[in-house]
Amino acid sequence: MSRIQATFEQLAKNRRKALIPFVTAGDPEPAMTVPLMHALVEAGADVIELGVPFSDPMADGPVIQRASDRALKHGVGLDRVLALVREFRADNQTTPVVLMGYANPIEAMGTERFVNEAQQAGVDGALVVDYPPEECESFAGLVRSHGMDLIFLLAPTSSDARIAQVARLASGYLYYVSLKGVTGAGHLDLTEVAEKIPRIRRQTKLPVGVGFGIRDAATAKAVAQFADAVVIGSAIIEQMEAAPAGEQLLYAGRFVQGIRAALDAK
Repeated sequence: MSRIQATFEQLAKNRRKALIPFVTAGDPEPAMTVPLMHALVEAGADVIELGVPFSDPMADGPVIQRASDRALKHGVGLDRVLALVREFRADNQTTPVVLMGYANPIEAMGTERFVNEAQQAGVDGALVVDYPPEECESFAGLVRSHGMDLIFLLAPTSSDARIAQVARLASGYLYYVSLKGVTGAGHLDLTEVAEKIPRIRRQTKLPVGVGFGIRDAATAKAVAQFADAVVIGSAIIEQMEAAPAGEQLLYAGRFVQGIRAALDAK
């Protein structure tokens, strides 16, 4: 059983929803990434999505684009991201870590090398935005053969046939993009989320997380009525951008604590 599956099963037993914060590796500087990951766990994170910096993202809004730009200026690539996960694992063997990014860095490294080194570093899953299910059956099998999960995105426009196709390859959890747009957009339609999640559940027993438009505790709590997990990224990065120098971890942790409290509130 993967760490991701074990985490979701334990949460389900306790009737709690998963909180999955996203941060970009190397932002605002490489030395802060591992302490930030630990701070997020301390604040209540159940799974961490760690962004792999990339110069030409297609799904990320301006906030995460800025985070990637800052990380790339520090020379943080996929090799460095794996090293940061390895460093995190020295003190945390339980919290799942999912790498979220794009195909180019993986293809440049080589898929077999990536999967081998990710497993050795302690990565639990990967979400590759531009790996459609039609083109990554062998990659999905390779990931699963190394005890890791491959997470896929579903969109408001995903048909029932597309959901079934994704569900056949996916493991760990499914990530439902709550809006037609990029990360951090502000036009989340809760009614549409409430209608789409049951359609997804009819096709799979995997947990369903929702992200891309969750910006505060109230929205997180509302989404958690329908979903198994809440994913939040841009709002955390904005907190760190607004923080005085040296207080980024404090601001990020305090914000995530607020989300955790809202999700746990009866």
